[in-house]
Amino acid sequence: MQSTRSVGDCFGGAIVNRLTRRKFLSAATATSLALALPRTSAAAIGRLEKPVRIGVIADLHHDVMHDGIARTEAFVKAMATSQPNAIIQLGDFAYPNAQNSEVIKMFNDAHERSLHVIGNHDTDDGHTKEQCLDIWGMPGRYYTQNVDGLQLVVLDGNDPGSPTHKGGYASYFGQEQTEWLKDQLENLDGPIIIVSHQPIAGYSAVDNAEEMQGILGDAADKIILVINGHSHIDEVLRIKGVTYMHVNSASYQWVGGNYRHDSYAQEVHAKYPWISYTCPYRDSLFATLTFDPKSLAVGVEGRQSEWVGKAPAELGVDLGPSLTNGEEISPRIRDRRLLRIAK
Repeated sequence: MQSTRSVGDCFGGAIVNRLTRRKFLSAATATSLALALPRTSAAAIGRLEKPVRIGVIADLHHDVMHDGIARTEAFVKAMATSQPNAIIQLGDFAYPNAQNSEVIKMFNDAHERSLHVIGNHDTDDGHTKEQCLDIWGMPGRYYTQNVDGLQLVVLDGNDPGSPTHKGGYASYFGQEQTEWLKDQLENLDGPIIIVSHQPIAGYSAVDNAEEMQGILGDAADKIILVINGHSHIDEVLRIKGVTYMHVNSASYQWVGGNYRHDSYAQEVHAKYPWISYTCPYRDSLFATLTFDPKSLAVGVEGRQSEWVGKAPAELGVDLGPSLTNGEEISPRIRDRRLLRIAK
């Protein structure tokens, strides 16, 4: 969906860089999407001394899938080629125990800055946040990390205490954490990326999404991007001058027990019964984010795959009124280029 017009033309309120025919065809094939960053956050990117690249993978669900090792290997191999400044997994990764030491070590050894986010399923089956900190190697359940001038603020959306909690997993940022976040936003120079497992905006957002969007909106001049996992969808949206990106799962879309079906051979489902509750992606999905101070843009290099077996729509699954099959619900992370608004 890139524009074919040359420099000086506008697309979605953004200046489109000159593209060669080859680059245009490549971008169009990857279904690139140009969106507008606010001028304030574009200026924050400009404070970087050089481009910064972050490799991201979300919702591997190694304890559900039979091929979590292979999916992690695909990510590690791709990161060895793209050579990002850091890598981060966005939660629902692998239980923090000795049985999963191979996949945990593979991820941690892939980069000197291998960062983690705690997902809601990482503490299933009796596991704890403290084990995530110890076994994964995290500095805290929420923390900051400076990556060559880019400030990552990593949050934990699993706080208890939501006044609107209706059962199931916690999806909330408590007062202690929100006060800490306000302090970080006030004192960090930026540019800043906010990172969480649970979404702060859009589909499946945390219980106090409106409160969090207000806090982040007040710091829109510093925040370049907010990224999350959890939703297993591919979407970008903008609220109060802040751009939010849902990073799709590395592995599947969950459809639930009412839509159980076999996607793989019977022996796979016999050993890994939870797979039948999902529509798996044939290939591992992940992305590399590039923050470029020269063009004042954020580039997203994603991955395209296909369903193994039936897609959710073919099963008759309606995952939500705000989601469209073939758009947000799709086995892909689209290439994108988030561009500054023309002055």
